[in-house]
Amino acid sequence: MDFPNDESESSRKNGRGKIEIKRIENTTNRQVTFCKRRNGLLKKAYELSVLCDAEVALIVFSSRGRLYEYANNSVRDTIDRYKKATSDSSNSMSTSEANTQFYQQEAAKLRRQIREIQNSNRQILGEGVTSMPLKELKNMESKVEKAISRIHSKKNELLFAEIEMMQRRELELHNANTFLRAKIAESERAHHQTNQQQHHMNLMPGSSSSAGYDNDNHQTNNCISDHLQPYDARNFMAMNLLDPTDQHYSCQDQTPLRLV
Repeated sequence: MDFPNDESESSRKNGRGKIEIKRIENTTNRQVTFCKRRNGLLKKAYELSVLCDAEVALIVFSSRGRLYEYANNSVRDTIDRYKKATSDSSNSMSTSEANTQFYQQEAAKLRRQIREIQNSNRQILGEGVTSMPLKELKNMESKVEKAISRIHSKKNELLFAEIEMMQRRELELHNANTFLRAKIAESERAHHQTNQQQHHMNLMPGSSSSAGYDNDNHQTNNCISDHLQPYDARNFMAMNLLDPTDQHYSCQDQTPLRLV
């Protein structure tokens, strides 16, 4: 059984290199490539079964749903054998053993990553660099400089943000201070006007304040008279006669004496 491989032969003749493995958008080119690759795959399966005495079963479905298959024994028998082999291998290893093996592999991977990170941190701090070659030292120096540059940039960004916030706070406090000063000045003006109005009302005649002032004087005089001694006619007359400033007894009202 011979399956020609036109694409491989043309590639060898033309000397083309490797092509990019991705979906071919052109429908005609995709169909031509499918036919060539399918034939080559069937040929390889046949050669493997003959040369190595292996049981091979190949199943291919095209994009249109057409089936292509090859088996040196029987496709169904090969599939049944595959199912039996996979079921036996899964039964031979329990779930707990599989989990243990998985976790052991993950733990070993994590320990290896931890060691690498610790070594990198020590090298950044300048420890254990004596055994490093020049190329690795240059790479380490470049990484440290980039890290320092990022740190400086972030620090400046935070400082500028804090300065901007403090400036906004200063403006808010200044506005609040101006508002409070205006309120205080307004309150003082209102208080001064109230005092002036009260003063003008006190100066007006017949006002309640003047009447109150007279009443206060009258009450004061009454309190003083309560503390004086009782009335005595003798004392009163004696004090009037001895007082030279009495209006009823003065030297001007007397008749001068004349000698005969």
